Amino acid sequence: MREGYEGTGPGPITPDGCAVELYARLPAGAEPDIIAAAVPAGAHILELGSGVGRMTHPLLERGFTVTAVDESREMLERVRGARTICSPIEALDLGETFDVVMLASFLVHAGDTGVRRGLLRACARHVADDGCVLIQREGEEYHTNVPRERVDPSGLTVRIVSARPVGDGVDLVRAEYEFPDATWTQTFLSRPLSREEFEEALAEAGLAVDRYLTEDRIWVRAVLRT
Repeated sequence: MREGYEGTGPGPITPDGCAVELYARLPAGAEPDIIAAAVPAGAHILELGSGVGRMTHPLLERGFTVTAVDESREMLERVRGARTICSPIEALDLGETFDVVMLASFLVHAGDTGVRRGLLRACARHVADDGCVLIQREGEEYHTNVPRERVDPSGLTVRIVSARPVGDGVDLVRAEYEFPDATWTQTFLSRPLSREEFEEALAEAGLAVDRYLTEDRIWVRAVLRT
C-alpha cells in the first residue's frame, strides 16, 4: 500500500486503497451523459484511471472508442471492449494524441503535488491540438461538510466519515461504502483545491478551463493554452 492509503473489504485492494469488487459494483450514474454532451460523437477517449470500466462500458455503448489506462492489472481485467494499458498515469507517454483525455475520480486532488503535476502533464501530452480534457474535481464542501451520507437507488450507502488535516494542505479522508451484503472502506490523501488553485494547476500544465460542465463545477472541460 502507498503511505497514507488503505482499504478494507472483500476482494483485492489496489495500492491506493481501492477495492476491485467494490468498483465493479458502483453505478455510473449521470457521468457518462455529462461526458457525452461535452465531446464530439464517436470521439476517441483516453480514460486515465479507468479502474474496472465503470465509465468505460457506458461510453462504449454510446459509440465512443476508449483507451483505458490504469496502474492495476486486477482492475483492467474487468474492462471489456476497450484497448487497455497498464501504467501509472504520470509515466504514460503513448506517442499519440486523442480527441478527449479524461481524468475522473477526483485524481486531480492527489495529495502529492508532484503526482498532480504529472497527472495534468500526461493529460496535456496526450490531447490533440483541437481536443479537450475532461476533469472531475471535488465539490467545494467535500472536506468541510463531514460526516455526510448518500444513499444510492442501487442500494449503496456512501459515507464520508472524516477529512482530517495531516499537514501541507492535505487531508486524510476516510470513506465507507455499504451494500446490503458487503462493506468496504477506503482511506486516502486528498488536497483541497479552490477554483483559483485548480485553474493555476491547469495553467502550469499548459491547460486552461474552456467551461465548467455542471452547476457545481465538479466536471470541467479544459483545452490546451494558446
